[in-house]
Amino acid sequence: MTTRVASVVTVERRGEIAVVWLNRPDRLNAFTLEVRDRLLEVFDECDADDTVRAVVLTGTGRAFCAGADLAAGGETFVLTEDPATGGAPPDSGGQVSLRIYASKKPVIAAINGPAAGVGVTMTLPADVRIASDTAKFGFVFARRGLVPEACSTWFLPRIVGISTAIEWSVGAKMVSAAEALERGLVREVLAADRVVDRAVEVAREMVDGTAPVSAALTRQLMWQMLGAAEPEVAHRAESIAIYRRGTSDDVREGVAAFLDKRTPVFPQRVSAGLPDLFD
Repeated sequence: MTTRVASVVTVERRGEIAVVWLNRPDRLNAFTLEVRDRLLEVFDECDADDTVRAVVLTGTGRAFCAGADLAAGGETFVLTEDPATGGAPPDSGGQVSLRIYASKKPVIAAINGPAAGVGVTMTLPADVRIASDTAKFGFVFARRGLVPEACSTWFLPRIVGISTAIEWSVGAKMVSAAEALERGLVREVLAADRVVDRAVEVAREMVDGTAPVSAALTRQLMWQMLGAAEPEVAHRAESIAIYRRGTSDDVREGVAAFLDKRTPVFPQRVSAGLPDLFD
């Protein structure tokens, strides 16, 4: 087990699982541009490292993430226009959400405590969310004069349904762990000291004995098909995937291992690139 230290985001390795810690406990892991930049780097690093099979995202201390750091007071959300377009700059939370969405490895959010604003919306592109019984989820944008961000108006209705998404966001609601479980935002709720270990267990269950390239393509297909206009879109993409994977060394190994009653050792690596399923 190794840990990178002295950063607003640290990375701990638990075998094939990378545990990514938001690491500003004195500020309840509040989100800054430095946190954004480091998260983008970490997900790039995890995708490039074939020894990483899955990512767990969690927070140091008693909170997951309290949302944007409000140290600048009322000027916190005063942004400079994008010099390239002369218009609105990219939402920094959205940049993180889109990077998590694009991850080639499964992502599990271990929500160890309160998560508000971008602290909750950044978890929506995770494949699984596991919450502490001390967690609360704050969709409080309207109470700050803001609107939801981090692509949450796309993700949240797909996770909990449009009615719940509007109820929580328009009402700027603080949602308990119990309600989050009932409405499907989180997979399970357990004691705070169990959240990270349980997330690592779930991550291992997802990747054990599976081909890394197939896992990456499956994740990509599932997420992208949420926005498909018709099932024929999925049929075309899956046909390309089956055609291209059917002749791969991974498939040969997977079938041989099944017939030999042994654990497969898949030779192909995500870092070598993935086939385009949407051409």
